[in-house]
Amino acid sequence: MLDQTQLDQVTGSDAYSTGGGKIGRVGQVYLDDQTGQPAWVTVNTGLFGTNETFIPLSDAAFSGDRLTVPYDKDKVKNAPNVASDGHLSPEEENELYAYYGVGGTDYTTTTTTSDVGHDTSGPTTDDAMTLSEERLEVGTERREAGRARLRKYVVTENVQQTVPVTREEAVVEREPITDANVDRATSGPAISEEEHEVVLHEEVPVTSKTTKPVERVRMDTRQTTEQQSVSEEVRKERVELDGDVTDSRDDRV
Repeated sequence: MLDQTQLDQVTGSDAYSTGGGKIGRVGQVYLDDQTGQPAWVTVNTGLFGTNETFIPLSDAAFSGDRLTVPYDKDKVKNAPNVASDGHLSPEEENELYAYYGVGGTDYTTTTTTSDVGHDTSGPTTDDAMTLSEERLEVGTERREAGRARLRKYVVTENVQQTVPVTREEAVVEREPITDANVDRATSGPAISEEEHEVVLHEEVPVTSKTTKPVERVRMDTRQTTEQQSVSEEVRKERVELDGDVTDSRDDRV
């Protein structure tokens, strides 16, 4: 037989037969109207836990996280189909007692109302749920971003410079016959043909090339820092209020 201190622990636990076979998950606990003690539990035995069946608690025991009853799963599944609507009529209760072969009374039972909530989606944990959220952690990693090469190649360009050049030109000079040059002027035949020639010279530009180093070039690296924005989705757990509930944060000033 269960007592009041075990009500919250029983709800959501698993029901087993005395032979160790699992029957289903406990849904609701019904109290006796006269004694206020736990009298019945409903157990989900159908596919996906959609069918609730009543089991008497007169010979049940609760230990750890399991409720043990002296009935196997087939016995429980074939029990009279009674709606788990929060109240058992005397007729429904007597029908169930007769089916399970236990003594009953004409008193009706109702479901428990607990001051502390419990986990209705799975096994009971405690009186509060934990909210968690993902936090974004941003760091850096070093990777190859590209490659830079320094390559030497040859180009040709025209260089134009001005250089002064000298050339010779033939100039005819005339001098009158004087006592100083009369002898040379009359040394030859009186009338004759003759020819004089002079070699003319000139300068022309000439080029030559020499190679000499002008500078040295090498490659190095330097670091620059810039700000980049990152964007990622993070999940956060929140709670929503359903029913006549007031969030304590709304009362804060």
